[in-house]
Amino acid sequence: MATDKELSDFLENVERRAFKQAVYAVRKDESALDIVQDAMIKLAEKYGDKPAAELPLLFQRILQTTILDYFRREKVRNTWVSLFSGLGNSQEEHEDFDILESYEAEQGTQAAESSADHVERMQVLQIIEDEVQKLPTRQREAFLMRYWQDMDVAETAEAMGCSEGSVKTHCSRATHTLAEALKAKGIKL
Repeated sequence: MATDKELSDFLENVERRAFKQAVYAVRKDESALDIVQDAMIKLAEKYGDKPAAELPLLFQRILQTTILDYFRREKVRNTWVSLFSGLGNSQEEHEDFDILESYEAEQGTQAAESSADHVERMQVLQIIEDEVQKLPTRQREAFLMRYWQDMDVAETAEAMGCSEGSVKTHCSRATHTLAEALKAKGIKL
C-alpha cells in the first residue's frame, strides 16, 4: 500500500511528463492541464491504496482514458453545435446574442482541422512512427525515453543501464537518422 508521501512524490514526478503527453494529444494547454489534474485526482481517490510499484501503470492507463474521454466529449459537443447551427436564424436582429449561431472552432483544434490536413497529419505521424521503429534498439530506446517520455539524460542512462555519454550518443545518432530519413521522404518538421 502506497503511503501519502509515496503517492505525493509519484504525482509530483509524473506531472510534467503527463502534461506534455496530454498537450501532444489534445494540442491545447488548458485542456491538457485539466486532463492531468483529473487523472491525478482519479488515481488518488480510487487507487491510492495500491502498492507504490503499481502506480505508474495505473496512472498511465487513467491518463489515456481521460484523454479519450476528452475527445469523446469534444465530438459530442461539436456534433450538437453543428446540428443547431444549421437551423437558421428565425430571431429578430435586436434580440439577444446566441452562442450557437456564432460558434467557431478554435485554431489548432481537431474541430478546425480540415479533412485533408487531418489525413496529411496522420500520414506524417505514421511515417515518423515507421522510421522510429527502424532505428536500432538502443537508439530507439534512448530516443523515446528522452524525447517522448521527457526523461533527462541521467534517468535514461539509469533505465538503460549505460553511461550518460552513451545515451547522448544514441540520441544524437537517432535524431540524425530520423532527420535524414524524413528529409529523403520530403517531410520538413
